[in-house]
Formats: sequence, structure tokens, C-alpha cells
Amino acid sequence: MEQKACIVIAIGGNSLIEDSRHITVAAQFDAARKTASHIVRLIQQGHRVVIVHGNGPQVGFILRRAEYARPILHAVPLDCCVADTQGAIGYNLQIGLYNEFRTVGMKYPVATVVTQVRVDEDDPSFRNPTKPIGSFMDEAEAHKLQAEEGWHIVEDAGRGYRRVVPSPRPKEIIELDSIRGLLDQGTLVIAAGGGGIPVVEAEDGLVAKEAVIDKDYAAALLARSLDADLMIISTGVEKVYTNYGKPDQQSLDRVTTAQLKELSSQGHFAPGSMLPKIEAIIDFVEATGKDGIITDPAHLSDAIAGLTGTYISNQG
Repeated sequence: MEQKACIVIAIGGNSLIEDSRHITVAAQFDAARKTASHIVRLIQQGHRVVIVHGNGPQVGFILRRAEYARPILHAVPLDCCVADTQGAIGYNLQIGLYNEFRTVGMKYPVATVVTQVRVDEDDPSFRNPTKPIGSFMDEAEAHKLQAEEGWHIVEDAGRGYRRVVPSPRPKEIIELDSIRGLLDQGTLVIAAGGGGIPVVEAEDGLVAKEAVIDKDYAAALLARSLDADLMIISTGVEKVYTNYGKPDQQSLDRVTTAQLKELSSQGHFAPGSMLPKIEAIIDFVEATGKDGIITDPAHLSDAIAGLTGTYISNQG
């Protein structure tokens, strides 16, 4: 690959919380710095990088705090939770990247852009919310919040009740020009965190919606919009597998979008886990003719060199 390629990297929860038993702020800083060390290697190789990160656990923490504080403080709208985590996780990654750049003797600008993402108000998910957020609750509390807050509540596999919200597809990155400007000036940009803050276009301007956008779909849209040379989804596995976790598990090294669609139709990729990543990569590759990679943080550099990871293209 030529130097100075533009790469959009979507990093998952494992890049920020390595272990569910270690979720303190300090542990998250440590995890972010490890991820930063792998991204710094890409900058050393001459690539231009945009990072899109997940925020599911962090939004859950904010909502949990708000639940405990409900008797004395106002509720926190979901769009504000996403904005809060964009700033906090962006800071987390910025300090990790700064320190890693210092370790290798580099000074390189890093900036986080609080990012709004336009969705369609008539997206089907607004009529059928399915994305669980927040903590579990008992039936009495669920009915109370349903009546008082207008929340959509579902029973979750016998474990209790949870709030569900829409998960609409992203249509436009509102701050695209700012992101592109920073990137062109040689800045490593962190943007569209958590999939972006969902907004719709109204008569008097943008209006926030109580929804969650999948960060992989948002990363694919951002990569297309920036005309990126490569999209990478960094997740918890080195490669994508068929029959994952079974005795006949098999890794995918190089695969076409058509092959991925066929494997997806056979049920190889779990909804809410690998499936959105597969769909997002297919979206980017088919729309641009460029390539995509799925791998874990430690293998980013090797995957770009073609040594590992799952490499996705239009042609075999």
C-alpha cells in the first residue's frame, strides 16, 4: 500500500475496556494507551488515520448514575450521553496517543470532533425500537418509567426489563468538513464516537433524537464520505471465522463481499456482534471499490501488510 493512505479505523469496546472486571477510569486509560500504541505504528508508516470508537459501556455507566440520582437530579437525554462519551473517550485516546507518540520520539497533532450524524426520521427503527440500553429493572419500575418517561421497555430473556431505543442507519456526517479539514492538515482525528449523536433535519434546524447509531455503520459512512483508501474494523478477534466457537471453526483470510453475503445468509455471523461489522465493511467496499479489513488492535499493522486479518474486497 502506498504511503499517506487515508485509513478509517473503527475500534470496539475491547480497545477501551479489556476486562469486565476492570472498568475503572484508570483501567480504561491503560486499555486506550495499548490501542494507541498500535495506531501510532500506522502513523509512523506514513498513513493518515481517523478513529471511530464505540461507547456502549460508557453510556451505560452514565445512565446508571442518572438512575441512582433520579430523586435529586434531572434525567440525562441519550443524545447528551453520547456527546459526553465522545468528549471523555476522545480525551482518553488523545492522552494515550500523545504519550505513545512521545515514546517513539514524535509530535503529532490529535483532535476529537464532537460529531452529529443525521438520520431519517422515518427510519423503520423509530417504529420498532430494539437496541437495549441501561441497566435491568423489575416489572414495577419498568411500568413506572414507561408511564412517566415514555420509554419503550422489553422483557429480556427472563433477566428483567430493559429500555430499548431505535438504532437508525446513519445518512450524513454533519461535521464532515471539519473532520476533512483537520485530516488534510495532518491531524489524527477522532470522530463519530459511539456512531455519532443522532439528529434529524427539522424546519428550524437539527433536532436530536433518542437513539443509538451503530458505530460500524457510522464508520463506513465516514470512510465513504472522506474517500478513504481503506476501512478497518478493529475488534476482539484476529480474523473473522465461520462456525465461530465450534469444533469446525475456520478463519477467513481473503474473502469477497459476495462470499460474505452468502456466509451471512447461512447464519455464520451473530446479530449485535459480528454481523453489523460484516454489513458495514460490505457497505464500504461495494460503494467505493476499496478494500476493508477486520482484525484486532495488536495486528493492525500486520493486517495492512497482508500478513493476517480478514481482507475483504469486491473481487477475489
